Parts: sequence; C-alpha cells; structure tokens
Amino acid sequence: MPSLVGVAVVGAVSLVGEALVEVLEERGFPLSELHLLDSGEGIGHSVPFKGRNLRTGDADRFDFTRVQLVFLVGASDMAARCRVSAKAAGCRVIDLSATVAVEQQPCLVPEVNGGRVEAISDCRCFSSPLPESVALAIALAPIQQQLDLQRVTVTACLPVSSRGSAGVKELARQTSELLNARPLEPRVFGRQMAFNMLAQVEELDGAGHADQERRVAAELRQLLDLPKLRVAATFIQVPVFFGESLVVSLLGGAEADMQSLTAALDAAPGIELVEAGDYPTAVEDAVGQDVIHVGRVRQGTSDPREVNLWIVSDNVRKGAALNAVQSGELLIKDYL
Repeated sequence: MPSLVGVAVVGAVSLVGEALVEVLEERGFPLSELHLLDSGEGIGHSVPFKGRNLRTGDADRFDFTRVQLVFLVGASDMAARCRVSAKAAGCRVIDLSATVAVEQQPCLVPEVNGGRVEAISDCRCFSSPLPESVALAIALAPIQQQLDLQRVTVTACLPVSSRGSAGVKELARQTSELLNARPLEPRVFGRQMAFNMLAQVEELDGAGHADQERRVAAELRQLLDLPKLRVAATFIQVPVFFGESLVVSLLGGAEADMQSLTAALDAAPGIELVEAGDYPTAVEDAVGQDVIHVGRVRQGTSDPREVNLWIVSDNVRKGAALNAVQSGELLIKDYL
C-alpha cells in the first residue's frame, strides 16, 4: 500500500470538483489530510466527505507545502495561480483545467499510457485530458495497432454539464420556461438550448475551429503516441444534462479485421462493449458508471479500411473526476 499523502483539490465547488471528492472517498484514496479550496464565492462552502462536511478554503492563501498532491479544477486564472504555487512547493499536480498547451504538459489516462509514466517520472505536472479525449483514447488504444490507425473523425455531442452547474441550471430553466409558454431568454449558451442542438460549443478561431476541437486532436495524438495521426473533431452542444456521446469514424492502413477488433475491445480495461443489435445511450448506460460504453462497431460501407463506432461516457465522473483520481493513484504508487 502507498503511504498516506496530503491532497488539495482546487476548484472543489464545481460539478467536477464535487465528483472528484466523491471518487476519492469511494476508492479509499490513501489520504493523510484533504484540503478543499476555491476562490471568490466558492470559499466557505460545505462539501460532504466521509460522513462530515469540509469547508472550502481560499486557494490563493493556501500553503501548498502542506500537501504532496494537488488536483486543479476550475477557472483558468485560479488554476494558473495555484499551479505555480504548487510546483514551487514541490507538489505533484493533476491538472484538469485544460489551460496548458499539450506540448508543455503530458496527458495521462492510466488505461492508455500509464505504463509510459516512468519515462517522464521527473515531471511534476500532468494533464487529465478533456473527457472526450479520455473516452476516445480508451476506445482506440486496444485497436490502434491492429487497424494501423491513420485517421480519426469524431463528432462529440456535449451535454450541458460540460459548462458546469451553470449549464445544467440553464437547460432546466429554459425547459421550464418553454413548457410553461413563457418567453425564453437565453443566458449561458446565447441561444435556445432546450429542445435544440447548437453547432458549436465555444468561440471559433479564424479557421472556424474551437479550442476544444484542436485540443482533443493534440491530446489524442499524444496519448496514443501517434504524432502524425490525422484527427478531425466537431463539438456540438446537445440538450442532455449529463453524459457525452461520440460518433466516431476510423480509417486504417489495411482492411479491418472486425472479429479481432471487437475481441480486443471486449477484453480491454475500462470498456463495456455492447453486442451487435443493441446500442448504449449516455443517459441510460453511461451516467454514474466508471467505464465507457462502445456500440455499433461496424465496417465502412464503401471502404473496408473504415471502422465506425459509437461511444458514450459520463463526462463528469469517468472523463474528468475518475481519470484524475486514477492518475493520482498511479503517481502515489511509485513517485510519492
């Protein structure tokens, strides 16, 4: 068993922060002490942990020499300040803020590249990737060599929880207003979200791409150790509270051996493969689960090198909180 470590969660008053604390408790993370931190209105909130309520402290005033491991969640400015303080204090950092360039901070998904951590054991900060990258990497890792993966095309249907509690509240409010025939005033999303789908989830750059779309491509290349992999990603916002759905098309270098691919998926850790004739949904199958669900695995209709599949995953729990905690478990096992 690893020795007990002091842990700080920065951004504890958020959907992901609260889920992370819940997962720490569920998995019996070897804590000597746990500090919950936030900023602004997040200070002073009560978060349940092991039968008691912990108060959130001020992240900007915390002495990071008191802990050995830090989880960074939340606003980019707070994460940036605390990252500097934690590194200066000698802490290991699991960063969920998606604010550091992929090239500057290695991504970690234990089921995918956990075995390569030893090669960069001197690194103090690791990124827990976007939830979409986590789901994609876990699904593609078992089959990338068999398929000689050349290209990935993905349409990611993001739930409103990808925008935090504000997104969840906004969808609930808009739904209530429409069902009660009241005038709709869009706030968080800028347009009607209830009973609708939005073709983008954030502002686009001059070439028409969102930061998250570019980031998932960079993260996937790094996680799979395929620097030349071609990735085309489109993120859309859908009126679902929790659970993301990914429509994925893969192109390999040779004709796909579907029997071998499905067998590899079925045997891989972190994956629940749904048999042909059925399919999983985010709400009914993925939410609250610690695995991703893969279904509708099939060969392309016109190109035998093409494989199409459907992935659903809990974006808050599996894609963010659990991946971060599993990454922390990996680090403390050998390096703390």
